[in-house]
Amino acid sequence: MLVKDKKTTSAGKDKVIEIYRRRAQNYDFTAKLYCLVGIDIKKYRKMAIDALELKEGDTVVDLGCGTGLNFELIENVIGSSGKIIGVDVTDRMLAQAKMRIQLNSWNNVELIHSDVVQYQFPPNVDAVISTGVFGYILKYDEVIKKVALALNPLKRFVIIDCKEPSNLFSFFTPLFLSITRTFGVDKEYLSHRTQHSFKKCFNKVSMTEFHGGFIYILVGENS
Repeated sequence: MLVKDKKTTSAGKDKVIEIYRRRAQNYDFTAKLYCLVGIDIKKYRKMAIDALELKEGDTVVDLGCGTGLNFELIENVIGSSGKIIGVDVTDRMLAQAKMRIQLNSWNNVELIHSDVVQYQFPPNVDAVISTGVFGYILKYDEVIKKVALALNPLKRFVIIDCKEPSNLFSFFTPLFLSITRTFGVDKEYLSHRTQHSFKKCFNKVSMTEFHGGFIYILVGENS
């Protein structure tokens, strides 16, 4: 396992880094608490990774990998001949990911300390996944375009994230914000419409919504 540092800073980013630096040690536990309000994050992670349609030996980039909660699910499919590249801007989250890697004796995971916008993708990427990250990224159009260019043909980019619904469930937006505010989610976060960028960058796009449209899984693929 190799950890590379490509750290950059900005005002908004610094706020997010501080939130996740404080929460890094207990992040895995606090993420499970969403089950108390009916949001099963682990189930959605599994659905997203299934949507990647991975094969043994694939190279997968996890943008905003955090503590590495996706790693085991990915490893179960790609095996030791595959590779995971975990990218995150928060050092303490990556420290937790490193501990997870060592505990499981994975030798095929590389961690990159980098802002997602600044990250330069390697050649021959077979899949990209991102969980609860794109609402923090102001230049998400730029990142999605870079992913589309980096992916091998017929390979997929999958996002799990949250947004404000465009239906009657938007009435519950203040409640949703009160539940997620400790993770830095605000109205601006929920206003991002990554699906529009996907439609510009990918030939095939599908989106599935959950919890009245607050949670979504977005899939992009190029022919």
